[in-house]
Amino acid sequence: MQRGLIGKKLGMTQIFWGDGAAIPVTVLEVGPCVVTQKKTKETDGYDAVQLGFGRRAEKKTTKPLQGHFKKAGGGCFRILREFRTENPDQYELGQELKADLFNVGDRVDVIGATKGRGFAGVVKRHGFGGGRATHGSMFHRAPGSIGSSAYPSRVLKGRKLPGRMGNARKTVHNLLVVGVRPEKNLILVKGAVPGSISGVVTVRDAVKAQ
Repeated sequence: MQRGLIGKKLGMTQIFWGDGAAIPVTVLEVGPCVVTQKKTKETDGYDAVQLGFGRRAEKKTTKPLQGHFKKAGGGCFRILREFRTENPDQYELGQELKADLFNVGDRVDVIGATKGRGFAGVVKRHGFGGGRATHGSMFHRAPGSIGSSAYPSRVLKGRKLPGRMGNARKTVHNLLVVGVRPEKNLILVKGAVPGSISGVVTVRDAVKAQ
């Protein structure tokens, strides 16, 4: 069974381990998440539960979603995510899941959207070295030659070029849970996770746990 919660990133800090070592940790506020739908192989083709996070006023929710949420009876939510499970029947509509779903020592994957950097050139986006910065140089931060001459007379697909940087879905695998604060719905994971402060993240059991 895959456990999972929706939350947001609060920022980074450090804690001191038993041997006195300073451990960098990211603080995540996960839950409370409410079960808004149960999916089964008979009705949907796969087994999963849908969770809602982040309360939203009913008047700010579309009518179709209002009807969807009323079946669960747990209010309206901004964020919805699905988590696969082998037995959806162990969950009840409207049930709340909180940070105590995870324990210290668990390995988790954290999914988020990286910080958006806007339109960026090849030096910032791909780490190109660029040309000389000396006086008279006509080549500083340009990408340089990108195509071919007579053959194939076009720019090949996959060429590293300027473009939008960041704001992409990223997953960090096998992060260690080093602290759980159930009373505040907080978990502390070792290392960094994608996204900016208050960015929405999904925390689930590690699929490549070591």
